[in-house]
Amino acid sequence: MADYGNIQTQVQTQTQVQTLSPQQVLEARILALNTLELEEHVRSELGDNPALEDGPADVSATDNDNEDAGQEDDLQYGDEDYGNNDSRDDWDDDDDWYDRQPGGSGSAVADIPLADTRSFYDILYEQLREQDLTPRQMKIALYIIGSIDNDGILDKDLQAISDDLAFYHDTDATVDEIEQVLKVIQEFDPAGIGARNLQECLLIQIRRKPDSESKQLQERIISTMFDEFTHKRWDKIAARLELTKEQTDAVIAELVKLNPRPGSSLGETVGHSRQHIVPDFLLDNYDGDIHFTLNNGNIPQLHVSREYSDMLEKQIKEGTSSQKAAATYIKGKLDSARGFIQALKQREQTMTRTMQAIIDMQQPFFMEGDETLLKPMILKNVADKTGYDISTISRVTSGKYVQTPFGTFPLKAFFTDGVKNESGEEVSVKEIHRILREVTEAEDHNNPLTDEQLAAILAERGFRVARRTVAKYREQIGIPVARMRRN
Repeated sequence: MADYGNIQTQVQTQTQVQTLSPQQVLEARILALNTLELEEHVRSELGDNPALEDGPADVSATDNDNEDAGQEDDLQYGDEDYGNNDSRDDWDDDDDWYDRQPGGSGSAVADIPLADTRSFYDILYEQLREQDLTPRQMKIALYIIGSIDNDGILDKDLQAISDDLAFYHDTDATVDEIEQVLKVIQEFDPAGIGARNLQECLLIQIRRKPDSESKQLQERIISTMFDEFTHKRWDKIAARLELTKEQTDAVIAELVKLNPRPGSSLGETVGHSRQHIVPDFLLDNYDGDIHFTLNNGNIPQLHVSREYSDMLEKQIKEGTSSQKAAATYIKGKLDSARGFIQALKQREQTMTRTMQAIIDMQQPFFMEGDETLLKPMILKNVADKTGYDISTISRVTSGKYVQTPFGTFPLKAFFTDGVKNESGEEVSVKEIHRILREVTEAEDHNNPLTDEQLAAILAERGFRVARRTVAKYREQIGIPVARMRRN
């Protein structure tokens, strides 16, 4: 009888793996930078690469360089020892210079605003510089600070931060490493900065207090009875901790003094902080049209060094083996300079096309400045309109701002889910946000409205929303729970 037990079979499977070229990785990193970060990165690149120079390019020299390029290709790129040139053929003739072309439509708008006071992030950076961190830890810390929202909360998963550091910043950092650096930032002022959720935010504040019996009770309540606390189940808390009514009232009075939005105490309020934020786009509307331009800030004109190009040509013509290493080094610097210029141009094109798509879809808002005119829009909508990947749209809109006649807004503010009213019409969540602001501002602060009452009011206005959903919308716009709005 044949023994089939040892028969081995081979199965072929086909998988598709997408590998990004170094140029694509560079372009993704440049795209993720805001205006201030880009200025800093350009200055750093100018200092690191002698083949990259600032100032306008010499037109005649550029023309000559282009004529020499064909000779250089024949001599230089035929020898693989000089390096890989896979992307060179994709470059245009003008890729030796970057002239900071303004994006968008129409003429330039207002003068570029510069930050004239300390911003939310300036205050955190100042505290960061006082820490004894390694360069690697500093890089991680800077990324964490840049990911903290205006409320002072880090709402980005640590694994996502690890992935971003690896992809965009060539830094392989473990979640444990990132958490250690985060703990340093969580020691900054005001207390609660860098917390990952409300519970951690409150605990950080409590632990800063002097030791006392009340402090111990507060920490125990938030650590082990957070659900009871958020739902105001004071009787359950009192029974579990065996507290009298007076003790319960005293400890709750201390807890409600804690700040659920520590970032707000630094004065950074979205839409009301033009002096704090350098916008990435400048937008205006006149004569019935919307015009915008990309804010290039203090980014200089750039060009590839003519001297370095001449040096490479000389090394190639001499062609001796002793010159090969020098030629390889020079070529690497020239390719790096051209690749950097190409990445800047790609950033301008991608940023401009994305902003135009957002304007096209949210035109009523940009004409009137009324947030209730914002239409439901998600990243995929913009991706479909521009032809870019969703990940590209996410990089363009993360941490970027646009200055409008109605204030300065993060691009993320124009993305919103839709809800249907009783007539079946899809309306932006911003309309519900507006109603919630309106009714809570007008409420009796001695008897503030509960989430159930807010849900009932929304239902009267045509929006049937569950209590839990009301709580989510309320938290999105920074309205505290009813007990914390009571006078």
